[in-house]
Amino acid sequence: MNTLRMSLAAVLVVGAWATVGLASGPASAVAVEPTSATPRSATDEAPASAGLLAAMRRDLGLTEGQARERLAAEKTATALQGKARRVAGTSYAGSWFDPAAGRLTVALTDRRKEDVVRAAGASVQLVRHSARQLDSAKARIDTMTAPEGVSGWHVDPKANRVVVDVVASAAGDNDVRAFVERARKTGPVLVNRTPEAPRTFAAGTVGGDPYYTGNVRCSIGFSVHGGFVTAGHCGQAGAAVSGWDRSAIGHFQGSSFPGDDYAWVSVGNGWWTVPVVLGWGTVSDQLVRGSAEAPVGASICRSGSTSHWHCGNVLATGETVNYSQGAVHQMTRTNVCAEPGDSGGSFISGDQAQGVTSGGWGNCTGGGETWHQPVNEILNRYGLTLHTA
Repeated sequence: MNTLRMSLAAVLVVGAWATVGLASGPASAVAVEPTSATPRSATDEAPASAGLLAAMRRDLGLTEGQARERLAAEKTATALQGKARRVAGTSYAGSWFDPAAGRLTVALTDRRKEDVVRAAGASVQLVRHSARQLDSAKARIDTMTAPEGVSGWHVDPKANRVVVDVVASAAGDNDVRAFVERARKTGPVLVNRTPEAPRTFAAGTVGGDPYYTGNVRCSIGFSVHGGFVTAGHCGQAGAAVSGWDRSAIGHFQGSSFPGDDYAWVSVGNGWWTVPVVLGWGTVSDQLVRGSAEAPVGASICRSGSTSHWHCGNVLATGETVNYSQGAVHQMTRTNVCAEPGDSGGSFISGDQAQGVTSGGWGNCTGGGETWHQPVNEILNRYGLTLHTA
């Protein structure tokens, strides 16, 4: 264990971790044993790091003051989502964070619920289709086999439709047109054209990178007690995992892809973990304090071993993404860029873990979109506990 990594662990003084590496050189998943610090909720006040504010200025075009205000407003909106849905009842048709207004907007099918939802602290938009109707339509599309020219589909609460994304160059393909026609019969569907098809972001072996399984390099997502979570397409259950220095870390204990894109890896052999998302020397390292799901429209940042730290916004949740290997369900779509080798890496909103990088299109030079597998689904699937500061 080198001096740089020992210094990082000593400065952080926190419990177990994930992404392996610093901008000035690779670092293993090392730190001290878990502390007894009391976990914070999503609404507890925690100072934003200078690095996070700098990344939001760079990627979202915000001033420092605007970034601080947005983070505070997003915390409030995140905490409000569940309450707003409960009071809306069957009239609920989805919700999203509105950056311009700085508050959560809730779509309703029944105007008689307007007052109670506004009293809860949200804005209201009246629409025709309920969330139950839209979710039902999407579920029917999920049973269909999509051709490669269809990149995915999701419920868009703003549009009050199920949006089917079609790669622009394949829009005239007979199989794509037939899929779209079948999809339209399931309910209210809107077709959107995208420039590229999504792909996973695993990469071949490159020296000095976070972790390897065989000749594949991926990025660690978030610490859990006993290991870390990452993307399922990075390795199958039982596969051995080694670190940046090729020393053994552990093994994939569970993995699912396609259908899902999640996995978890045990940590041992002298490695241990801390609840931190690395800034790679570009921004300050970020502590993880929980996993409250950010609403559509909220800011979100990603850390990965290839392109390091980038930020953007949540575009959609619960999306089905159609990779060449097969469809993956319940994904979150963002306009954060990513590149090969970033797979499995951390998506975080403020200090709340969101998910692990799955795939997307584009890169961090020309831009693009990236999907992540929500972390809470992974924790629930394997009975894991997120390691928090």
